[in-house]
Amino acid sequence: MKTNPDTKTEITFEDFKAEVLNDYKLAVTSRECSLLGRREVLTGKAKFGIFGDGKEIPQIAWAKAFENGDFRSGYYRDQTFMMAIGELTIEQFFAGLYANTDIKDEPMSAGRQMGGHFATHSLDADGNWKNLTEQKNSSADISPTAGQMPRLLGLAQASKIYRKVKGIDSTNFSKSGNEIAWGTIGNASTSEGLFFETINAAGVLQVPMIVSIWDDNYGISVHARHQTTKENISEILKGFQRNEDDKGYEIFRVDGWNYPELMDTYQRAAKISRKEHVPVMIHVQELTQPQGHSTSGSHERYKDQERLAWEAEYDCNAQMRKWIIENNIATTEELIVLERSIKKDVRAAKKAAWTAFHNPILSERKEALNLLGKLAASSPNGVFIKKFKNDLEALDEPVRRDILSATRRALRYVVSESSSEKLALQNWINNYISNNQPKYSSHLHSESEHNALNQSEIIPTYDDDAKEVDGRVVLRENFDAIFNRYPEALIFGEDAGYIGDVNQGLEGLQEKYGALRVSDTGIREATIIGQGIGMAMRGLRPIAEIQYLDYIMYALQIMSDDLATVQYRTKGRQKAPLIVRTRGHRLEGIWHSGSQMGGVLNLVRGIHVLVPRNMTKAAGFYNTLLDSDEPALVVECLNGYRLKEKLPNNIGKFKTPIGVVETIREGDDITLVSYGSTLRLVEQAAKELQVVGIDAEIIDVQSLLPFDLNHDIVKSIAKTNRVMVIDEDVKGGASAYILDQILNVQNAFQYLDSQPKTLAAQPHRPAYGTDGDYFSKPSVEDIFEAIYGVMHELSPDDFPKLR
Repeated sequence: MKTNPDTKTEITFEDFKAEVLNDYKLAVTSRECSLLGRREVLTGKAKFGIFGDGKEIPQIAWAKAFENGDFRSGYYRDQTFMMAIGELTIEQFFAGLYANTDIKDEPMSAGRQMGGHFATHSLDADGNWKNLTEQKNSSADISPTAGQMPRLLGLAQASKIYRKVKGIDSTNFSKSGNEIAWGTIGNASTSEGLFFETINAAGVLQVPMIVSIWDDNYGISVHARHQTTKENISEILKGFQRNEDDKGYEIFRVDGWNYPELMDTYQRAAKISRKEHVPVMIHVQELTQPQGHSTSGSHERYKDQERLAWEAEYDCNAQMRKWIIENNIATTEELIVLERSIKKDVRAAKKAAWTAFHNPILSERKEALNLLGKLAASSPNGVFIKKFKNDLEALDEPVRRDILSATRRALRYVVSESSSEKLALQNWINNYISNNQPKYSSHLHSESEHNALNQSEIIPTYDDDAKEVDGRVVLRENFDAIFNRYPEALIFGEDAGYIGDVNQGLEGLQEKYGALRVSDTGIREATIIGQGIGMAMRGLRPIAEIQYLDYIMYALQIMSDDLATVQYRTKGRQKAPLIVRTRGHRLEGIWHSGSQMGGVLNLVRGIHVLVPRNMTKAAGFYNTLLDSDEPALVVECLNGYRLKEKLPNNIGKFKTPIGVVETIREGDDITLVSYGSTLRLVEQAAKELQVVGIDAEIIDVQSLLPFDLNHDIVKSIAKTNRVMVIDEDVKGGASAYILDQILNVQNAFQYLDSQPKTLAAQPHRPAYGTDGDYFSKPSVEDIFEAIYGVMHELSPDDFPKLR
């Protein structure tokens, strides 16, 4: 099924004919998959379908220009392309539709994404890099419209880095930066801000990126007149066209039904981008979508008869068929024979995919039915159990939910009984869950030997006469060591380059390491993250700087939907170990107050969230992460850059462990849990509490995701019997998360003699100024009085009411 990507300057007519017919066979095969896939959804065998019908011919042209080492960042219309490069078989297409959880049968995502979401394997089963230069690569898709665009930018920028930065071992990742990053997007999705942000950034960076815009004149049911100014995206973007004086894009327009022009356009575009490292836009117009947007509805509801008639005539497959006959490449009769053969092959492959998916479940049901039958025969409540058995047996197409639901419900009827049959069913259910849960839940994080939790702590060491320096100097010296040790490491962000970041943590490093490794970006947080994701997917070690924690909101969708899910949605076959660096906490005012932690924690599962209390701890986190293969968000304390810290003598080597808390003050009366800048206020309050006879133990969380893996907090509570979580986030945010971990994961409730407390910020952004901070977030006095109040409830005589 794979196309022949080799283009020859001279070929015989017979060779030409064979290649054209092979292309047509592929286009018809893909179309038959779409048609039969829709039927599978409508008959209930699959849950949902979204297909690439109507885009077959341009994708074949694209595949012929796509070379080993190149990367795709596309969306759910690109099935023909994946077939053309040999990375998607018919059986795999249907395995994705059925959500087969076996990665050998469904290599795109092992059933974790709906069909139409495509990926290749960048990693082997142990999480080690494969040689990406020897294969055609597709970064794993996501569904959010235009969400693939920021990552595309980074995939393209990696080629520029590999071409121009010396000293990087590019063996498995690049051949002199000659790789193109290819993106696809629907015409309607070009209305998204992520599209415009990416297009602008790629034009500034001048990277080898080719964007194909599949234009079928609609966005779901909404016509282009409601989507795009002038109903033409390339028309309104023609100001990006490069010329002799100004850098920019090369822009092509081509009709999506014109087979020879498509072939020529894609070859020319690839030659320009690969050689000159410039971005290219290909606006593929006059496409169709024969089955509508998805299986959720029919396009006949919103297209008039004139449009439907035009689509029938200008369907790309129909036009190619007509062109083949007109140019005497094949007769109508020959094509009919070919098309019938393709239909037969697709049906056979569909049947094989269903058998591979369904037979293991039928075998599991057989085991469950046997156990239910034995349990029914041995129990006084057998009549009820037998009904579960009969209902399960009657299902024509059971799924694992049906099997597990029936067996678990049956146990309720023997809860007071004791029998070998009951024990057998209990054991079977436990084993069944244990064996099947990983099929749906594994690889949220790396499961390789390189994962962050496998990194051992290395404590900072100091000379006897160690200097007291600003915290920013510790960071600067550590980043210097990082860039010296890791040629593949680079950092970029707003003000990160020339001035060395707004807090001087990168002072002088651009001059030392060059503007490609320590670089400034525009004000465009989403694509800063996208740059990092794409470059990390290609073996580089990027650190993407978001200037303030508040600005992470612009990038949160990309972090949540893309970065956090890379390992999970590929079942460990792709990774993007991006480090996101930002700063927050306790700055005054609505917009730099750093109160987003609760939202971040709930949206970025799959990314480590680290909250160091000082710059030495932060530097240690960077060192740990660069020796691991996982993404992380590091939030530095915004008001800590000028505070004095001792300068370690093992800069670049010490490591802060992830998921480990630190007890920074021991005490017997109450356990205080906090992190970041608020921790300093807690320390001050604890000193003042000591004066009135309250001895507080202080624990620095350090790592919010993951949280206290050794359960050291509960050990402290077992000693003090009281706990308070102090946080600058709003109520119900990070403090609620922390308390949930302490009570429900660590089971600390059994040791508590007093109600567990949280102290958080007011439910609004802080007003500007010192007083705004004081009245909006926990102050030293707030902390003192809250803790004193706990002790007052315990012993009113010893601790009389304050106010």
